[in-house]
Amino acid sequence: MRPVIGICPNLVDAQWGVWSQRAALTPFAYVVAVQAAGGMALVIPPDPQLERDPDGALAAIDGLMVAGGNDLDPASYGAEPHPATHSWVPERDRSELALARRAVELDVPVLGICRGMQLLNVAFGGTLLQHLPDAYGHEDHRRYPGSFDGADHDVRLRAGSVAARAAGEERHATKSHHHQGVDRIGRGLVVSGWATLDDLPEAIEAPGRRFVLGVQWHPEADPDSGVIAAFVGAARDYRSSRGSGYAPARIASVTSAA
Repeated sequence: MRPVIGICPNLVDAQWGVWSQRAALTPFAYVVAVQAAGGMALVIPPDPQLERDPDGALAAIDGLMVAGGNDLDPASYGAEPHPATHSWVPERDRSELALARRAVELDVPVLGICRGMQLLNVAFGGTLLQHLPDAYGHEDHRRYPGSFDGADHDVRLRAGSVAARAAGEERHATKSHHHQGVDRIGRGLVVSGWATLDDLPEAIEAPGRRFVLGVQWHPEADPDSGVIAAFVGAARDYRSSRGSGYAPARIASVTSAA
């Protein structure tokens, strides 16, 4: 069977014929990328029960993808909102934070993309820069909202890192679209990739885990990127090992944020 990849969607107001209702939606590019890599996508919407007990959802999947989307609620990392921070969805944040923390603890493969990398960092006590132009003085990570035009740039990936192995190279061209980024790194995580244009952290990972990777760019938008295929491959391996009675040990350095 194909490895099952859980994807966390956003909550948005959508028009369904004559009805305007809230919906759990994820860009289809993530689904297509998972399918192209040999996986099966399963959407896991925000759920109050998951906030208390994410194990049921994690038992149904072989890998967790935390996708891009709106800004995180600054309260989740102890900050006041910046004027440029907006549209956060607290119930989405809470479910994904619980899923990410527990997935890492159980050694379920995790891939965080753009906002998903930021959430992974926050899940383990890290913080975010809420508006990169304030800190770096340019808009080169998101020149045109809603488009990758003009914001492509390379990242430097640490030799031997999960990020470099997933990308298949140590200098990787990326599709960039974000106005926030990692500030203080979360407990048990390390930075393994940096933007060549300003050294902003662009990849984070958890040493000692099977596959825990956050990338600030959008591999789902790049058919030449091997990142999602590497993640789905790790999920396939996890599925096989779980079927043979695999029981992961906890790593004390990566634990739930207080």
